[in-house]
Amino acid sequence: MRTHGWSGSAPATDEEAVARILAAANKAIDARGADLSIADVARTLGVTRQTVYRYFPSTDALLQAAAMASATGFLDRMAAHLSGITDPAEAVTEGIAAAVESLPNDKHMGLLLGPERVGAFSAEVTSDVALAFAGSLLRRFDVDWAARGFSDSDLDELGEHLLRIVQSFMVDPGRPPRHGAELRRYLRRWVGAALFSVDHPSTRTSD
Repeated sequence: MRTHGWSGSAPATDEEAVARILAAANKAIDARGADLSIADVARTLGVTRQTVYRYFPSTDALLQAAAMASATGFLDRMAAHLSGITDPAEAVTEGIAAAVESLPNDKHMGLLLGPERVGAFSAEVTSDVALAFAGSLLRRFDVDWAARGFSDSDLDELGEHLLRIVQSFMVDPGRPPRHGAELRRYLRRWVGAALFSVDHPSTRTSD
């Protein structure tokens, strides 16, 4: 790791360098949302753009990493909001609705699924990192998934489906957009209802 620059206080390790770059990026996101550049972050840190590029090959890569670094806080807020909901269909309905309603106001997580960055990040909605994020969210619900007949692979697929639905609402909220009770009614009917075939394994038919 190079030691010059960094406003006279070089990081001791590459891990510390990454953490400082992400911290500078997060401050810029708080101030300007997605409207930042590698040059902005480099200037804040007192390094050259090439130094930042050693760790993040593009502005989009930096934005995505900053968004994922804030994922823990988002998971905590979602888990608190969904606390006490034990029905799978209701938990997923409310989880999607809450995400759709909160993401436009979350400058960090909105970078992953919001319309401003969809061209850059649309392929990333099913990346390993994004899928792991969705799986972690589902497993923090107060739902006894195993008792309800859901296997680990079921939850992996459900997490992917949740990501796809949330992204679609972020890209095109609808005309007019659904909010509140109307959004939940729609999701309960067309998304939540689909879980009953898994929730009641005795109703499954063999191929």
